[in-house]
This record gives sequence, structure tokens and C-alpha cells, in this order.
Amino acid sequence: METLSYEKRIELGNLVPALGQFKVMEKIPQYQQCEVHNLVDAPAEVPETLRHVVFNIERGQTLHETIDFLNMCPDLKNMDIIYANELDDGAVRSGNCNVAYEIAKSIGMNYAYGLEFIELVNPEDNKGFHGNALFSRWPIRWAKVIHMPEQYNWYYDRQKRIGARVAIVCSLDIGGREVGAVSVHLENRADSEGREAQMAVVYDEIKRSFAPDTPVMIGGDLNTNTFDGNDIPGFTKLFNDPERLSKHMEHVEQYERVLPQSEENGFSYREFSSIEGTRRKPMPGGKSMLLKLDWLMARGMECVDHGTISTETKDCTWAEPGSTLAKFTGPELSDHNACWADCRFAK
Repeated sequence: METLSYEKRIELGNLVPALGQFKVMEKIPQYQQCEVHNLVDAPAEVPETLRHVVFNIERGQTLHETIDFLNMCPDLKNMDIIYANELDDGAVRSGNCNVAYEIAKSIGMNYAYGLEFIELVNPEDNKGFHGNALFSRWPIRWAKVIHMPEQYNWYYDRQKRIGARVAIVCSLDIGGREVGAVSVHLENRADSEGREAQMAVVYDEIKRSFAPDTPVMIGGDLNTNTFDGNDIPGFTKLFNDPERLSKHMEHVEQYERVLPQSEENGFSYREFSSIEGTRRKPMPGGKSMLLKLDWLMARGMECVDHGTISTETKDCTWAEPGSTLAKFTGPELSDHNACWADCRFAK
């Protein structure tokens, strides 16, 4: 995507208090774009099962280690589609590079990318872009970016931004068959009803874009905290009550409407998603709270197997000697684990 000067970013950001995020976004052509780059040829044959992976990459701050992770992890061999969240383009914190392109080039996949936020804090950012992507071994026929209803205005956060949460809706060509693939990132600074309202827009777009019998997979960080992310005292109290926290994580669907909502719209999440926690939320005292935020949900598909892959460095014992990942001394590649599901088309 074409860059905006830092001065122009600030000028546009200054309009947010008066106009609101969406009116300002209308003035920025990059928000109306969804980049599609088909970089590789399609596989010669369609396997019996396709491996779907959901992974919040945490901006790409450990880009080279993450590329090694995607290339070397045994559970990610022959993966077909990655539903990816939090990818920078031109931000200092991730080396001022295009994270989605670097990953796609390095792992041999096509990709679609949509802009979620323009960061306003750091004048050293070449672009300050931040968004979602979908990576695919299979050709991407088309892709569009869906801006979801605002549940939190990030202009007033310490991470001052222009933008709103997005979903990337893609049509894939898998051996001549159309398959829908949707990468979603819901708002963490919201309650269950706010996230439900965002997903309603995604389901509306799926109904407009795909025939009822088209298989569709949704994947992403749905931020199913089971609490309002703005309620710091509330989730601190939850963290300090292990029995209550365990109940929340065992029965996320009782606290987060987006899960039963998926079934109401003809999608299944129970068989496709891991029962393990997927995100380590930092807490005071160097501790963390393990949450179930990352999900896969599908229609027209059956799950054969699924699992979760730790992104903590200590668990990457399979890293090839001498690789960037093997030399990495940080505690984790991302604050999210990666989740996968092997699926076949329903008969």
C-alpha cells in the first residue's frame, strides 16, 4: 500500500474528534483497498484434508523467528490457509517492513491484506500501517476488507490510531472449487454484545458474497475474553479467583455471544477449535492469564483433527540448529499460540 507521510497521518488523525473514525477513513484510499498477491502456483492435486491455521502474529515484532516457526514447526508442514491477525506494514517495532509480504515470500504462499489501523505515535514509522491477512497455498480469486462497527475509539488510547477492526473476506480456488475464507479480528476493548455486533456484519457479508452451499471457514482472534476489556478491575478480580477463571475458560460460550451466534448462522466452532488456552495476557507481577481467544468455525466442512501449537520459545525444541529461531532468547514469538484444524469438505 502507498505510504502517507507522518505529517499527513497526523493531519488526518486530528480530524477524528470532530468527524469520527469512519468519516476520516473515507478520506484515506488505503482503507478501501484489499491487497491481493498471488505469488505461487496452485498445488497439482487437492489433498483429502486441508490444514487451516489461525495465528495472531503480534505485529511481526519477531518476524524472522516467526518465519522460521512457520517453516520448521512439524505441525505446520503442508498447511493450506493461515488466518492471520496483527501484521505491520512500515512500523519501527517490526523493522519498518511489510510483514505480510515477507511472510508470504518466505513460506511460499499467496496473501490478501487489509488495513485496520494507522498508528500515529511514532514519527519514525515509514507507514504506521497495521492490519489483517489471509495466506493461502491456493489462488485467491478475490478479497475484500470489511470494516466492522466501532466498539472502541482507538484515537483516545495510548496507542493513538486511525481505524477500526476489520475482517478479510476471500474467495479461494481450491482445485476449481470456490471456498470462502475469512480472517477476523474482533475488539478486545468491548463486551460480548459489542463483539456480537461486529460478527453480525461479517455474517451479512458472507451471505452476500457466497452461495448457501459454498464451504466457508472463519478464523481469527475473536477476543473472547469473557469480560469487557475496558474493565481492568473486573478482569483483575477474575485473575485472582482461579476457580472462577477456570469456569470462564471451560464455558466461554456462556459468556461470549459470538460462539452461539456462529451456530445460529450455520457455522460450527466446537469441533474445529482447541479446548486449550490460546493467549497469554500479561498481568501484574510478571504473571499471565491464559485466555481462549482464537477460533476456527466452519460450514460445509468436517474436522478430522485439531490442535494448538505453543509459541513459547522453550517449546520450540524442533527449531533447526543455527536458525534464527534456535538462537532466539526472548520468552515467546507471540502472546498468542497458533491453532490448527485438518478439515475435509462435507459430503
